[in-house]
Amino acid sequence: MGSGVGGISGAHVVLYSQDAEADRAFVRDVLGFPGVDAGGGWLIFGLPPAELAVHPTEGGASHELYLMCEDLDALLGELRARGVGIAREPSDRGWGRLAAIRLPSGAELAVYEPRHPTAHGR
Repeated sequence: MGSGVGGISGAHVVLYSQDAEADRAFVRDVLGFPGVDAGGGWLIFGLPPAELAVHPTEGGASHELYLMCEDLDALLGELRARGVGIAREPSDRGWGRLAAIRLPSGAELAVYEPRHPTAHGR
């Protein structure tokens, strides 16, 4: 896949948190995402391959983040075994199965198993 216009080489996602330190530790220790210290303990994590979808809306523009997986039940089972709370149990959305896990800050992080073709594996 090409790098896009102007040499775009990646995406940077920001999660705003009421307890950033605890959520950073969760991303590092529970989700196991590798990271770098950008200075002063400010961690920036590498993400799995990503894709971008643009959906129409009647309301104001917004952004959402979903972590994708191949087997939602297996992922949730592994996370439960690690003591992670499930904020929303799996539901069938047609395009995939969607759930959400609870971050230490109390925020939800959506996870889903897509049923649609994915662009990130191309």
